[in-house]
Amino acid sequence: MQPTDLAELMGRTTMFAHLGDTQRVALGRQMRWLCLPGGQYLFRAGEPADALYLLRSGSLGVFDGPTTLLHQLAAGECVGEISLLSGGRHHLAVRALRDSELLRLDRAAFEALIEHHPRAMLDVARVAMQRLLRNERRDAMPDKPRTFAILPVDASVPVRALALQLGKALEVHGSCMVIDAEQGAGRGSDWFAEREAQARFVIYLDSSGDALWRQRCLRQADVLLLPARAAQPARPWPEAAPGHPSLARHRPRHLLLLHAGHHVQHGAAQRWRAQFSGALQHHHVRGEDDIARVARLVSGHGRGLVLAGGGARGLAHLGALKALREAGHSFDAVGGTSIGAIIGAGVANGWDTPTLMRKFHAAFVRGRPLSDWTLPLVALTRGRRAAILLRETFGAIDIEDLAEPFFCVSTNLSGVGRVVHRRGPLWLWLRASSAIPGVLPPVLHHGEVYVDGALVDNLPTDVMADDGLAHLTAVSIRADIELRSGIEDFATPPWWRLLLQQRRGPRWPGLVSTLTRAAMVNSEETSEHCRALAQRLITPPLDHIGMLDWKDWQRAVEAGYRETMRVLEAEHA
Repeated sequence: MQPTDLAELMGRTTMFAHLGDTQRVALGRQMRWLCLPGGQYLFRAGEPADALYLLRSGSLGVFDGPTTLLHQLAAGECVGEISLLSGGRHHLAVRALRDSELLRLDRAAFEALIEHHPRAMLDVARVAMQRLLRNERRDAMPDKPRTFAILPVDASVPVRALALQLGKALEVHGSCMVIDAEQGAGRGSDWFAEREAQARFVIYLDSSGDALWRQRCLRQADVLLLPARAAQPARPWPEAAPGHPSLARHRPRHLLLLHAGHHVQHGAAQRWRAQFSGALQHHHVRGEDDIARVARLVSGHGRGLVLAGGGARGLAHLGALKALREAGHSFDAVGGTSIGAIIGAGVANGWDTPTLMRKFHAAFVRGRPLSDWTLPLVALTRGRRAAILLRETFGAIDIEDLAEPFFCVSTNLSGVGRVVHRRGPLWLWLRASSAIPGVLPPVLHHGEVYVDGALVDNLPTDVMADDGLAHLTAVSIRADIELRSGIEDFATPPWWRLLLQQRRGPRWPGLVSTLTRAAMVNSEETSEHCRALAQRLITPPLDHIGMLDWKDWQRAVEAGYRETMRVLEAEHA
């Protein structure tokens, strides 16, 4: 690396930016270049701190333990300065997420820098303090990915057109460059580092199947994009890394399923996902809109929608969605709890607003899902009618078959607690997510018991935030948990006296009212935290609507619409 190039790199680094060109060139002569292959440790926790490192190209991960990734370092950042200042050992481990080049400044040279340039000590301390605070919070998002490798399963996949469309979509967020084998074969690491410094995003494209070039793409990438034709028989990728998370080295893996028409081929995601182990996201790609959505998600600019539970009050989601869509807002991923999950599944399935209104009016208002009352040995209703309506509404599809990424939340009473469902029969997990204890029977599956997700997390923005989406819109349905009585008593009277009392008043709280409110109490504290995670929070006023007042569906929809319009107007005020 030329001294002037190194001086320019140091000039972009907070720690050395205050130095003059001559000083940076002199300091650069004391640095030693090293290459760190992807997956290899730079240092481990407990090892002596003897140097500061400047990342020239590639990506480093800071780990607490063998697998917990705290944050990610990009080119131009330094690492090791905290331990140098403390004079002790490294508290965390750092390893390469992909092939990386670094410049090492030994302790003696670092101490000489501090002695001759006291201002450097202030900059080092400032950077070290920011990093300590980030490590302590452990809630800072890693740097947004910059390099992507498109590695098709075989030569039949039309990856060149895909890369050009993806690059165009990424240009919305910054300059993008596509490098294929013809441009990059035989180039040295300096050439790639220079290209990555020039553009905000770089797509490394394998359209030739050349094994050496595929390995280069694999080494250069922050994110692996793995396209396949959805209709073809599933098979493993040519190299091992895409299928095995340990070899992918904490890099996100995205399976891109290319469909020939406008409809998602049911079962394709399940077949292709079976070729992988560990964490993997999949995306159905049918046209340019889907490619734009993938570009936002993989680059850290995704927009998420989270819908809360709340019984009949949750029909306010329909009004909120109508207002959001009229204002031009769309979403790249959807999640929810209870009725929020059910309506969210319709959004993820690509239904337009009239379809959402028609289907959910048929299911909840005309369908009367809680009308199959029974002897309350398990619950007040049999739950069969609710399950039939869900199957009629969505069909026998899996969550993986939805057009957009989707999750729903249930509560596992077999010792697990909150469960986030991203795979499996859609109707079944929607039924579990909405199983109000005592009103609907639980879902029994593989020996475990599942009930309404609202017991533990009625507004799961935390799940969506952990997925790395940049902007969250949440529609919160505050629980109607205040239940009051004008009676002073501790036991119900005989049935005939209770019946007269219920007719003439003051009345005992009804069984359904007690159960539905009890199911929501524990989640309110969690919901307060989750509301704070949303960049756009919509809370329709619904005090006039009970949790099971389905006949008031129009009032709920109107309340959701009006409140959403108010929030959107306030954003532009």
